[in-house]
Amino acid sequence: MTRLFLHGLDSSGSGTKGTYFSACFPDMERPDFNGSLNERMKQLRAILSNRHDLVVVGSSFGGLMGACLALEQPQKIKRLIMLAPALNFVDYRIPDQKVRVESVLVIGKNDVVTPPDIVIPAARATFGDLQINLVEDDHLLHRSFRELDWQRLLS
Repeated sequence: MTRLFLHGLDSSGSGTKGTYFSACFPDMERPDFNGSLNERMKQLRAILSNRHDLVVVGSSFGGLMGACLALEQPQKIKRLIMLAPALNFVDYRIPDQKVRVESVLVIGKNDVVTPPDIVIPAARATFGDLQINLVEDDHLLHRSFRELDWQRLLS
């Protein structure tokens, strides 16, 4: 099993969440991405070319990347955890059929960057096996991030 963290648009694998994963789950890979969504997805595909059984955590734009990966290569993903994913991104398209990947969505009730009233319906329309956690938090999830059961989520 490979654990992978996909950071947000203006972050890195060494940001707040990446640093947490580095300390608590040292085997978790935290690559850095840059460029457009297409460029980032190309970088991600190169990293994952020969890997399966992935547990992917994506934060914001990284959550969008994780969703795109699940749509492209669902057979590679064991579980997808999306933290305030940017499913409201203008280029994101809901698939014709729901993808069957075990998926967890964590989003703050007060998120104004990826509003839950837009992101939750998009996630429901995309994933057939979806658990939704609407938490008392904002986009960064700083209050709730460390409270999640990461041992279970990443197993």
